[in-house]
Amino acid sequence: MNLRDLHYLVALAEHRHFGRAAQASFVSQPTLSTQIKKLEDELGVALVERTPRKVLLTEVGREIAQRARDVLNEVEQIKAIARRTRDPESGTLRLGIFPTLGPYLLPHVVPRIRERFPRLELLLVEEKTEVLLRQLREGRLDVGVMALPVHDDQLHAEFLFEEPFLLAVPEHHELARRRELKLDDLSDQSLLLLDDGHCLRDQALEVCELSGALEKSGFRATSLETLRQMVAADVGITLLPTLAVQPPVAHSDNVHLIAFRGKSPSRRIAMFWRKSSAMAGFLKKLAATVREIPQALLDARAAVVENTPKPAARRVAR
Repeated sequence: MNLRDLHYLVALAEHRHFGRAAQASFVSQPTLSTQIKKLEDELGVALVERTPRKVLLTEVGREIAQRARDVLNEVEQIKAIARRTRDPESGTLRLGIFPTLGPYLLPHVVPRIRERFPRLELLLVEEKTEVLLRQLREGRLDVGVMALPVHDDQLHAEFLFEEPFLLAVPEHHELARRRELKLDDLSDQSLLLLDDGHCLRDQALEVCELSGALEKSGFRATSLETLRQMVAADVGITLLPTLAVQPPVAHSDNVHLIAFRGKSPSRRIAMFWRKSSAMAGFLKKLAATVREIPQALLDARAAVVENTPKPAARRVAR
C-alpha cells in the first residue's frame, strides 16, 4: 500500500466514476482501475461495487476512504511543517469563503495580504458554508472565512469583525424616504430571501423572527446580486450586508438603503482552521491582516449616506 493508491481511492470516493477519478488523478482510467484492484487484493476486501453507470463504494470501502483522507491530510501537514519551517510566509494557502461575503470582502483584503505576504500563493475557493466545513475537515482547505456560530470541536475560530445589515427597498416603497428605522418597523413587511444553504438566509430569518417580518412567498434568490436586482425591479425588500453596498460595488439609484436605529442586526465573521494545523501561527498573522480592513467599510450609517442620491444642482439663469 502506498500514498498514490490512497489518492486514487479518495478520488474514486469523491467522483463515483472511474473516468472522472482518473482525470482528477492525472492518470489513465485503466491505470487507476488496476491500482484499485491491487489495493483490494492487498487488503482482502472489496472496496468498490462496479455497476454499468456508476461506481459505489462498499461499506468498508467508504470507511477506508475516510481513513485514507485522514492519512493524506496528515501527510500534507508534515509537508506543511517543513515548508513553514523553511519560510513561514511562503508556499500555498487554500482559503475558502462563502458567496455572500467573498466578492465584497476580498477586494479590500487581498491587496493587503499580497503586500504583507508577497511570497504567499493564495488559492481562493468560494462555496456555501456546509461545503467549506466539509473541505476543512477533509484537509482540502487550509482555512475558511465563515459566519459565526460554527459548532465543530475540530476547528479553531478567530473572530474578525461584525458586519451590520441594511434594509434595501425600491425607490417608491413606503419606507424609501427614511434614513433609519427600528427593527419593529418590519413587523408588517415581507422580505425577499436567499435559497436554502446560504448562511445569510438563516441570519435574515433570525431578523424576521425578532421583528415579526415574514418571508415573501414564491421567491428565493440564488445570489445576493439577484436579491439586489429584484429590489431595483420593485419586487420587494431585503436585507443587505454593509460590505455588499461599498465600493467597488456599483450603486443603483432604484435601491434605497436604510440603517437600523440602535443595535443593528448583523453577522459576525471569523476565520477557521483545524486545531491540528501546522499553520496555526501563520494563520493568526493572516487573521490579523484581514482584521485591519478600514472600519469605515463596516459603518452602516455612513454607507447609507454614501449611497443616497445627491440632489441635482440647479442651474442659475443669467
